[in-house]
Amino acid sequence: MASLTSAGAWVLIFSLGVVGSQNISARIGEPLVLNCKGAPRKPPQQLEWKLNTGRTEAWKVLSPEGDSWESVARVLPNGSLLLPAVGIQDEGTFRCRATNRHGKEIKSNYRLRVYQIPEKPEIIDPASELIAGIPNKVGKLMRKPRRGILVYQVGTCLSEGGYPAGTLSWHLDGKSLVPDGKGVSVREETRRHPDTGLFTIQSELTVTPVRGGPLNPTFSCSLSLGPRSPGRRALHTAPIQPSVWEPEPLEEVRLIVEPEGGAVAPGGAVTLTCEAPAQPPPQIHWLKDGSPLATAPRSVLFLPEVGAQDQGIYSCVATDQSHGSRESPGVSVSIIGERKSSCPISQNRLKHESETKLQVSILYPLPASSNHTAPRK
Repeated sequence: MASLTSAGAWVLIFSLGVVGSQNISARIGEPLVLNCKGAPRKPPQQLEWKLNTGRTEAWKVLSPEGDSWESVARVLPNGSLLLPAVGIQDEGTFRCRATNRHGKEIKSNYRLRVYQIPEKPEIIDPASELIAGIPNKVGKLMRKPRRGILVYQVGTCLSEGGYPAGTLSWHLDGKSLVPDGKGVSVREETRRHPDTGLFTIQSELTVTPVRGGPLNPTFSCSLSLGPRSPGRRALHTAPIQPSVWEPEPLEEVRLIVEPEGGAVAPGGAVTLTCEAPAQPPPQIHWLKDGSPLATAPRSVLFLPEVGAQDQGIYSCVATDQSHGSRESPGVSVSIIGERKSSCPISQNRLKHESETKLQVSILYPLPASSNHTAPRK
């Protein structure tokens, strides 16, 4: 039944059909009215309320003649108890003892539990791919290998702002995923806000898709609210549908250079592409003359303006966490240019010497034939 408070807000009144104890639930932040059974509707009234909650160290006594308990609770003219805004600290026991018009004493007992419906859960950082036969973990990609295998993550199921915490569950193709410690395992984390007392929970799911299984499995997550929340008992995430592919071992690493042959004019550009077909894709590192280059792992190395310092033998190394590393054959990067003379003689000097020899040849020609003999010494 409903009643209009002095503040003008309609609130719900819980009334006991029989004398005894009753468990009730109330949403955090909303007003609540508890009925004192047997109390006269108008003064004079003989009744008192006793509260034992998270706000009290012992029983707190309230009566119609007494003062209200700040903004926490007060007795209404009809003997009911009003809690203007229910909070987590109001969980506890409420008792009313009243004497009716005939002098009979009647007791009412309530056990209050509060709740807050959280935001709809969601799967954050969802992955688009899974690897058959390899553990795939919920969350972001873990760079460190576990037991020699790089662990890929699918997504994290997250629920925020609920009370009590509730329970997260995972589903595969509409069926519950039960952790077995082998192909399916779950790790949960629960945090409580220091001010509001509301909970944030998240769940990480690790699955190992079987080889030859479904290529596009559907994963979803749900939050069970528990019996305190009226109406809906669960909240569901939107599903995710990653693709599953079979792992392929790393067998061959090839290095392609453009332009072909790796020879360019000074200031020209060279592109080196490392081809290492494997699943999962390996990490690519680069070497020059056998020494590692300080570059981020990538499959393409671009040299925009090749100079003398860029000449050398380049190779790439593909690293697969399951099968180790393989290095490609080396390719040469060089500069095409005019050949320089090894003798430090200028072109002008060579031209001058040539002209001088020509002049001597003209001024002092050797006779074709002569009857004169050279004078004897």
